[in-house]
Amino acid sequence: MQATRHPVDERLPVFKLFALGMQHVLVMYAGAIAVPLIIGGALNLPKSAIAYLISADLFCCGLVTIIQSAGIWKFGIRMPVMMGVTFAAVGPMVAMANNPQLNILHIYGAVIASGVFCILASPYMSKLMRYFPPVVTGTVITVIGVSLMGVGINWAAGGQPVIGKLVDGVFVKVPNPDYGSPLSLSIAAVVLVSILLITKYTRGFISNISVLMGMVVGFVIAFALGKISFDGLDAADWFAFIQPFHYGLPQFDIASIISMCLVMIVTMIESTGMFMALGDIVGRRIDDRTLASGLRVDGLGTVIGGLFNTFPYTSFSQNVGLVGVTGIRSRFVCVAAGVILIAFGLFPKMAHVAASIPQFVLGGAGIVMFGMVAATGIKILSKVDFHGNRNNLFIVAISIGVGMIPIVAPTFFDKMPHLLGTIFHSGILLASAMAVGLNLFFNGRGSEEDVARYAVAAAQSSDH
Repeated sequence: MQATRHPVDERLPVFKLFALGMQHVLVMYAGAIAVPLIIGGALNLPKSAIAYLISADLFCCGLVTIIQSAGIWKFGIRMPVMMGVTFAAVGPMVAMANNPQLNILHIYGAVIASGVFCILASPYMSKLMRYFPPVVTGTVITVIGVSLMGVGINWAAGGQPVIGKLVDGVFVKVPNPDYGSPLSLSIAAVVLVSILLITKYTRGFISNISVLMGMVVGFVIAFALGKISFDGLDAADWFAFIQPFHYGLPQFDIASIISMCLVMIVTMIESTGMFMALGDIVGRRIDDRTLASGLRVDGLGTVIGGLFNTFPYTSFSQNVGLVGVTGIRSRFVCVAAGVILIAFGLFPKMAHVAASIPQFVLGGAGIVMFGMVAATGIKILSKVDFHGNRNNLFIVAISIGVGMIPIVAPTFFDKMPHLLGTIFHSGILLASAMAVGLNLFFNGRGSEEDVARYAVAAAQSSDH
């Protein structure tokens, strides 16, 4: 008798793959291009060079997403995962950009070296699974969702309250005059309500692409009100190759490499939480080998990024939330999304059109996506024994409290050593370290049997 194919391995019709893949692309697009915009501005690069960074980033996003979702040899978690540039690397890279003794080639050298470090370290990171029982993973995933809600909220308000701007050739921060405008908030609300209505009153395929449909509604309204500009579309090329080492051979600076390796440690810990959340959503067990395969792609993607003129890569949480919202668990949807991203990178006009989507349109969808990540963490915490073991309450309470510090008080750790900034300004890393430490203190180290028992239970509960 032929075994039933797991929903993760389901192959959907081409049209559905394209529509669902495009939905994933649009959900992560703003986050994908944000880092090249920030770093390009910090380096005072001309607009054409920044456009090239964006195209290179989209190309690498697609390539690394295909490797992660489809799997090649020991690389790839083989689940629906979208890969994009990690925001954890922005701080160190901006610092390098502002250092007169360094340039973009030193950034790429540090990126490549840290990617190699991540590949070598991934099997050892995967051995830490026993330190992540439900009380830890549920707490960490909840903090991930809460931390990222700020991104969705800012999108809904029209972007960041403070934006970077070139003034007389100098990159400075200025208030965003359009932040929180009634029009932005109204359209974001329309997108959110549209997603809810489509989810409630439709069935089948239309319900599965509710986020995409909601964004289309917001896009049409924004276009009708003249809030969408296609300036520069005529000047964009129809086709352009992404060349490795476009700016020259990478250069290596020890301090920069150490800083980026710290970023990759943060990235691996965050990815571990993302993968475990996704495993719970799709009903597939995440064991040591599977986790190592996924983390290797963080490293491989980062090496590819350094070679093709872009930056470190990690799994995108908003797309994990999208899997939970739609219920579509096929990894081939993300493979299709990877193909679309490669096309965006190779066909600059396509990328330009997608880049024209206003952030307030993305905001209504972002609130749903990031909220779904937090809800997944709460779902995992519902399996924790809080009555028979009151110590679990302390683990959750203190870990969430510490994880909220960088969110509610961004300057709390500003007087700490600069080298530790990457650690102390990541609420996700702080919550992870506190939850693991407190769990060891109160509950001790879990056994491999405990890990396997939880993974199986999570998979069974997700199938119902």
